[in-house]
Amino acid sequence: MTERDLPFRERLAAAARQEQFLTVVSREEASARFRAAVPHRTLPSESVVLAEALGRVLAGDVASPIDVPPFDRALVDGFAVRATDTQGSRSASPRRLILNPEILACGVAPRLAVAEGTATPIATGGVIPRGADAVVMVEQTEFQGEALAIDLVQAARPGQFVGYAGADMAAGETVLRKGLRITAREIGMLAACGLARVPVVRRPRVAVLSTGDELVAVGAPLPPGAIYDSNGPIVAAAVTENGGESVPLGIVPDDAAALREALHRALAETDIVILSGGTSKGAGDVSHRILKDIGAPGILVHGVALKPGKPLCLAVAEGKPVIVLPGFPTSAMFTFHDFVVPLIRAMAGLPPREDEAVAAVLPQRVASELGRTEFVMASLAETPGGMVALALSKGSGSVTAFSQADGFFAVPAARSGVEAGETVSVTRLGAGVRPPDLTLIGSHCVGLDRVVGLLAERGLRARTLWVGSAGGLAALQRGECDLAALHLLDPETGLYNSPFLAEGSSLTPGWGRLQGVVFRRGDPLFADREAGAAVAAALAVPEAVMVNRNVGSGTRALVDGLLRGSRPAGFWNQPRSHNAVAAAVAQGRADWGVAISTVARAYGLGFLPLTEERYDFAYAADKRDTPALAAFLDVLAEEPTRAALRDLGFRVGETP
Repeated sequence: MTERDLPFRERLAAAARQEQFLTVVSREEASARFRAAVPHRTLPSESVVLAEALGRVLAGDVASPIDVPPFDRALVDGFAVRATDTQGSRSASPRRLILNPEILACGVAPRLAVAEGTATPIATGGVIPRGADAVVMVEQTEFQGEALAIDLVQAARPGQFVGYAGADMAAGETVLRKGLRITAREIGMLAACGLARVPVVRRPRVAVLSTGDELVAVGAPLPPGAIYDSNGPIVAAAVTENGGESVPLGIVPDDAAALREALHRALAETDIVILSGGTSKGAGDVSHRILKDIGAPGILVHGVALKPGKPLCLAVAEGKPVIVLPGFPTSAMFTFHDFVVPLIRAMAGLPPREDEAVAAVLPQRVASELGRTEFVMASLAETPGGMVALALSKGSGSVTAFSQADGFFAVPAARSGVEAGETVSVTRLGAGVRPPDLTLIGSHCVGLDRVVGLLAERGLRARTLWVGSAGGLAALQRGECDLAALHLLDPETGLYNSPFLAEGSSLTPGWGRLQGVVFRRGDPLFADREAGAAVAAALAVPEAVMVNRNVGSGTRALVDGLLRGSRPAGFWNQPRSHNAVAAAVAQGRADWGVAISTVARAYGLGFLPLTEERYDFAYAADKRDTPALAAFLDVLAEEPTRAALRDLGFRVGETP
């Protein structure tokens, strides 16, 4: 009988009890316990064919078994000669040499020696024949066809244009050292030595399992309440990136028997086992309960004073490390890089990661929970005052946090936050990835997504952060972005956006878009009604649930006008984008919200128009001619861009 076969009353009781973490320990204590129980040492060697050696680590020194090159060879096209025969040669009195009846192309073994007064035609790389000790270039000779001879116009010195055997690598010479990671350069050296197989450190085999009833494999249909498994592919790729061999074992449901079977298989086949999910204290989180009984020493740590990453579980079973990562993607990746990457790299014979760090100033205070080391994702921006770090607000469940961030900084456990104006050390993510050319902060619009895509086609990379119109303007005034995207209505003047500009800022027109009430088609509260009347009807029904917008967004101002001070069910659900509003309504988590018509159509929702608004862009006037900003404004003004925006349903070149 599986856990899901138990009577509902028993499962409900188990959910209510919710086993707690064992003992939450500090990050340092967790690392010390893990390293004490799991040796971080290099695995034994194995022999691989040369074609599979790229990226592997040499398990021992490599000595060349032959001379490279294995013979004396010509370094230019010309003639193999005896240097003594050329002495005194000059244009006025050339020396004549008779040509031997053979041509030494590459790969041709000489048959004839170069005797006194003779020369042999030879190609670059050809074997130097017996008797010759120099090569003269074709350009230094004149061919005499009738005599089958050449006249030398310049003398040669002994060894001229001759590459000697073993000059590159001598037989027995150590050419590559133990511990070196093999690149294309080393592949070439090994091939030149004739080595078909190479001794390398065995890569650790790492089992990757994802746990959870809510998970669905990528590519399969997504039922209600389910999500695609992103942790499995992320972890598997990170394993490979750090020198391991990932062994994806798929998705295991929250069932003790199934998980126990999968765990035993993983332990039998691999060196390290990584599970994601199942480390928290919910009824469905069974991983840590299985590990308690699977073998000594069992669980080393369950609960680390980290944010994100508190549910991390570290264990040893059957002599092998088992790491249960938190289910949320950001938590999983932080704890993976902090605890698992050092182990994988050590076992693979690789040195520790060398992450680049950059100093940056925090423009705003970042609060943190006292007693837990917190890692804060951040994007970097260059301002007149230097580099600043913009803390990203996405939580540990965000898949895109790593892709949008330039790096992260740590808030020590002993502090409750980092104050505005403090300098932090930001550890860069993705060494070698260049920073964005353009940073846009403000309100989200699918039209802007299209413009940014057109900009990318020209080789310009833009970062977009959605914090609402007011947040975008504030970021622009602090010098944290190049452009603020906004749609703010001034009730006194009836104008959009321009009344809110600070001194020194300019506004470039974007497009008009229609805001309205979105609802599921056929809902009698909204069908065939005007927007205001429909919202009034919904407010009169306590069971009707709305979805709001974040404070500071232009849409939130419209919503507040509709609500007139009321706080209906769903008021505190305040996402940051039109898409999130539409998704909540389409999925039945809410009955109505306010979004733009383009998004309503994309989600198949009903739409009641409220107002036509302007979505524009503010920027610092003195930065107008910087290359990336100028390119954005040029793209925005081009007819193909305007046509693409019209196709999406926006009004371009018109005012409402």
